[in-house]
Parts: sequence; structure tokens; C-alpha cells
Amino acid sequence: MRDFTNRALDTAQALGAQYADVRVERKEVQSVTVKNGRVEAVSETDEQGFGVRVLVHGAWGFASSARPEAEEIDRIAALAVAIARASALTQREAVDLGAAVKSVGSYRTPVQRDPFAVSLDDKIALLLAADAGMRSVPGIGVAEGSMEAQRIARTFASSEGSYLEQTLVETGAGIEAMAVGENEAQKRSYPNSFGRHQGTAGYEFVEALDLVGNAPRIAEQAVQLLSAEQCPSGLATIILDATQVALQVHESCGHPIELDRVFGAEAAYAGTSFLTLDKLGAFQYGSEHVTIVADATVPRGLGTFGWDDEGVPAQRTVIVRNGRFENYLTSRETAARLGRFSNGTMRADGWNRIPLIRMTNINLEPGPWRFEDLVADTDQGLYLETNKSWSIDDQRLNFQFGTEIAWEITGGKLGKMYRNATYTGITPRFWNACDAVGREWQLWGVVNCGKGQPSQSAHVGHGAAPARFRNVQVGVL
Repeated sequence: MRDFTNRALDTAQALGAQYADVRVERKEVQSVTVKNGRVEAVSETDEQGFGVRVLVHGAWGFASSARPEAEEIDRIAALAVAIARASALTQREAVDLGAAVKSVGSYRTPVQRDPFAVSLDDKIALLLAADAGMRSVPGIGVAEGSMEAQRIARTFASSEGSYLEQTLVETGAGIEAMAVGENEAQKRSYPNSFGRHQGTAGYEFVEALDLVGNAPRIAEQAVQLLSAEQCPSGLATIILDATQVALQVHESCGHPIELDRVFGAEAAYAGTSFLTLDKLGAFQYGSEHVTIVADATVPRGLGTFGWDDEGVPAQRTVIVRNGRFENYLTSRETAARLGRFSNGTMRADGWNRIPLIRMTNINLEPGPWRFEDLVADTDQGLYLETNKSWSIDDQRLNFQFGTEIAWEITGGKLGKMYRNATYTGITPRFWNACDAVGREWQLWGVVNCGKGQPSQSAHVGHGAAPARFRNVQVGVL
């Protein structure tokens, strides 16, 4: 492999590249879906290739190929240089990467049980057992379960002397039950919506979810939602469950802190950010109870790795400290524009894509409250659980979210169930309304974070616990 990467780097530099890096990657994915007692789909993919990224006259060039052959290495490196030369003709400002980065080492996701060593029959049997548990509840029209395993073997080398080998393993699963009534349908998901919950771990991650044990409960709740009252409208105190807090962090903090968005690089597709440079270090993003960190080192997170795709080591960075906004997610290039060093968030979703600033594990730090105490301390309010829908503007400022289920809180106790709960807000006003964060903290995986042109889908993580927010608009204005 060193011969391969050295050839790419040597060729690029010989043709005039001031900087070059090469990523060689193999990605294996196995996914299984069952629906209503039958296997709906089984998919197995195995792809590999390499990409070369170069700087020439301060402009980027990138090219890739699925053919790891000597002549192809030379061709792709030359193509990347040619693209960079063409880009330099229209550049507004030369790229500055800051201080050189030389990282050497290896990293492997800690795995207790290799998910690819578990037989397909065993995986299907588990999903079908959970499926049967959901369909055992009268009124369930659709029961569905899915499971995925992913393994990426990646080698990165740069002209600055970096040489890194990483093997990243992910495993995840989830179930959904849909109850169908005369005039509507209601769905409950476990352990999260979006089809499944996933983490960097082995098959032990799936076993710990206890899909079979939770299947009847979520099916019963789906049926109960058909006759539940519509969630009321008005200003309310709300408690969000950890999964909904995780999505709230993703949409209203994780995306606006991406520094490329702030500089306008994503304006055409993903949008910009309300967290403009004048707010850095001076903006009250949330209340004193809100501390948010970007942590690529925490175990089992989908944003956990050894080094990013620029060779920058994984690290923990405080983004919001006791409500005050302190840091962005940065690349080497964007960090240099601020006179800072990259905090290691550049990632690509494959060998044929350039790295972009992506969330790692963007976590709301836990607070002191047990969930039952948080409810007991709330005289009147609503408890909302499991995301159902989301909408947020391209600056990540105005939002509306819906949850699958909600409960009334009266006199410090959970009461009747509500359906079709929604809430709206403006990001800083909402986070400044947070007056309590729970201690039941867990990392949640998001596998469908879109960004870039051509589009890339990143896997990111969010640590969260239940949290309470005051005076939030619930339902229709």
C-alpha cells in the first residue's frame, strides 16, 4: 500500500502540486429488511477505489478511480493536477492549509463480535421475531425491521508525511410498527426513527437493543395513538426525550457550526448559517445549562475515528460552554482563515468524494436531573418522544419538529397520551429556554446527514439526555 500511495504523491508533486494527499478505501455493507413476516430485501455491497487531492497555485483539484493499477495511479494524479490548474484560473483567494500536519498510526473500531461473522440466517431470525412481536398486537397493519453492518478499511497518505490506516466498523438495527385505523395511521419506532439506531461497534450493539422485548410495547402504543387526543396548541413547558434532543442538536447546532457554511461554501445546496463570525466567542447561544461539545473520541459514536480525512487527529472541542458560543467545526483551510488549527472534522463518504466539514459526535453534555425528577418538577407540560418530522430554514434558525407520541404532564406526573405533537421555535431563543438537562445520557446515530454537491450522506453521532424547555410554542400558532 505504501508503494501505491507513494506513487500517487510522487506523481502529483512531480507535476507541480504544492500539496497532495491520497485516500485508498474499501467499503463493505450488508443490510437486511423484513416486513410483515417476510424478508423484504437483502443487500451486500463491496466496493473499493482511491482518490487524489492536490493543491496547485493555491487551488484544489481532485480525481478518483476504482482501478488500483500503476498506470491508473499516474493518470488520476495527473488529472487532479490538471483540474487544480484550471481551478486556479478563477480562484478568488489562494488556499492556506496552515501548519503542516504529519500523522502516522493506525486505528480500529473496538468490536466484541464481528457483525460480518454473524450468519445472515441469525440476523433474519432476530428481525422476524421482532416482527412477529409487533404483529401479535391487534390493529398493526405494517411491521418492519432493518439491520445494517458496515466496514471501511481506509489508508491515507499526504505529501507532508502522514500515513494512516483505519478500520471503522458500524452496526445498527431498528423496528417500526404502524397501526392503521379507519381514517388515519400512526407509527411508533424503536429505538429511534429513521429506520434504525447505529453505532461504531460490533454485533453486541444490536443484541443490547433487545428488539424482540420492545416490539409489543411500541406496537401497543401505535394502536393507542389511533384513539388518542390531538396534542393541544399554545405555549407550554416541554420535556424532549433523548432521541428528539439529539435531532434538535443535529439540526439547530450541528449544521450551523460548520464553518464552510458560514463562509458560504454550501449556500447553493445545504444553506448558510446564522452563526456568523461576529458571534464567535460573544454570542449567547443557550442558557447556562447548555454545554455542547464536538467529540470524535467518545466510544461507539458514528462520528468516532482516529483521524479525519486530512490526517488531523480525532479530538474533543467545546462548541458552546454554559450557553456561550466558542467554536466552529473546521477544516485545515477554514481554520487557517481564523488563525486557528483544524479540530479534525473533514470527512468524505467514499473514495470518489472530496472531504467536507462534517459533524463528528455533537453532544449536549448531561445535567444532574433524573428523568423521573424532571417530570416531578414540572407542574404542567408535555413530554414529547421520538421524531416524526422536521423542517428548518437554510440558516438553521427557524424550525418546526413533530414527534411520534406525547404525554400530558400534570402535577409532576405523566398523564394521557397525545398524537400528532409538534413544536416550533427560533434556535437561540429555544436553547436559552432550556432550564434543565437530564443525566440519562446516550449516544444516538444519524445515518442520513446530507451535504455537498455531488451529494454526500454522512454518518454522525449525537450524545443527548432528556431536557426541559420553557414557553415553547406547541401545535398550530
